[in-house]
Amino acid sequence: MARKPRNVIAGYPFHLLVRGNNRQLIFADDEDRRRFRGIVQDASLSHGVAVHAYVLMGDHFQILATPEQPDGLALLMQAIGRQYVRGFNRRHDRTGTLWDGRFRASLIQASPYLLSCQRYLETGPVRAGLVGRPEQFAWSSHRHHLGLVSDPLVSTHTQFWALGNTPFEREVAYRRLFESPTTDSDTWVAARMERGHPVADKEFLDQLEARTGRAWHARPVGRPPKPDAAGVRESNAGTGMGGRSVIRPH
Repeated sequence: MARKPRNVIAGYPFHLLVRGNNRQLIFADDEDRRRFRGIVQDASLSHGVAVHAYVLMGDHFQILATPEQPDGLALLMQAIGRQYVRGFNRRHDRTGTLWDGRFRASLIQASPYLLSCQRYLETGPVRAGLVGRPEQFAWSSHRHHLGLVSDPLVSTHTQFWALGNTPFEREVAYRRLFESPTTDSDTWVAARMERGHPVADKEFLDQLEARTGRAWHARPVGRPPKPDAAGVRESNAGTGMGGRSVIRPH
């Protein structure tokens, strides 16, 4: 059975998530990470994908990126998979798959959610207990956004530029984002990203569906739950339908 095509629209940011098969390590050391970052940089230029933020953890990586063309993300991930996995297997004397299935891709409504998504990515090493502060981790985009290094992989999003009129103002404002406490909105954003669901408001998704003619709202997985017997009896009371169960669309 053919795979269902991904919902991707050019010019909108997406969160990409790939985990190692059975949660195995996909980066054994810093040499693996250096090679991976170089492959992503080359592939992003070749396929017209702007990378806004990333983090390379031991058993997974996450990327925030905007494709110029609808097939840009798929081409990017195919290039990474072919080049990195082949080299990883050769370097570590192994065979077989490295990724845990297909990558997850979540549409991001840039305003107001993109910077919250970046914060979630770049605080991953802190949540994992690898470092005390995100700038202490060398394998994410955080140091670039603070102005501590210049990372050629990163293409800064306009939401970051809007933080201030000068590099100093933007860097100070960005640092403050990471000093503020986690909100319910941040928790919601993180859950959506982890599940591969759009990080967007209902109104935004409604407008996108009307414009593109495609479904963008996250759909429930599996069959809808059956009504319990009490609920059926109550819904049929006074209808003259006896014990017949009728389910009406909402």
